[in-house]
Amino acid sequence: MRVVEIFTSFQGEGKHQGARCTFLRLAGCNLACRWCDTPDAQNDDAGDEISTEQIIAGIRSSGVRYLCVTGGEPLLHMDELLPVLQTLSGEDYRIEIETNGTIPFTQVLPYASVCMDVKCPSSGERSDLSLLADLRQNDTVKFVVADETDLTYADEQIRSHRIAGEIFISPVFGSDYSAIARALITWDHPIRLQMQLHKQIGVQ
Repeated sequence: MRVVEIFTSFQGEGKHQGARCTFLRLAGCNLACRWCDTPDAQNDDAGDEISTEQIIAGIRSSGVRYLCVTGGEPLLHMDELLPVLQTLSGEDYRIEIETNGTIPFTQVLPYASVCMDVKCPSSGERSDLSLLADLRQNDTVKFVVADETDLTYADEQIRSHRIAGEIFISPVFGSDYSAIARALITWDHPIRLQMQLHKQIGVQ
């Protein structure tokens, strides 16, 4: 599997924000979002080819039993990723997978929770919204918003799709946070406004 990095930091987003977490960042992506945090990881040739056994050993060596699999788009590595998830899930690791919502993820659901990042207009990309129906209560949805157009889009999707998991609205770093917050305070959706903690404190 092509691995960009394995590192330990604080979870910057989602329902476990602030928890110590080991990240497995995989190479390659099928999108090119305008707001991508890790553009270098979009390249299929980024990082190094590492065996499943080495990846599992690297994660175990961190001593942190909370794993976030990210990218790039980690589900591009589905066949190689599943044995990692199966092994660590069997060892009672808490596992989350961040995905851009373009690849079906039902295969990973027995082993991990999913955070589906629904792409808003300002990203320049689109997610497969039909995948929202596969989310469970312990999964999450994230809308990264930059402006009023993104907020309108997020509002429309929340109204028109059944979403079982918790919904987060995350302002693009450097956007008008106050304007976004003022708009969200009027919503009747059960959403949570969330800033990107890792960017606020200056860590990965």
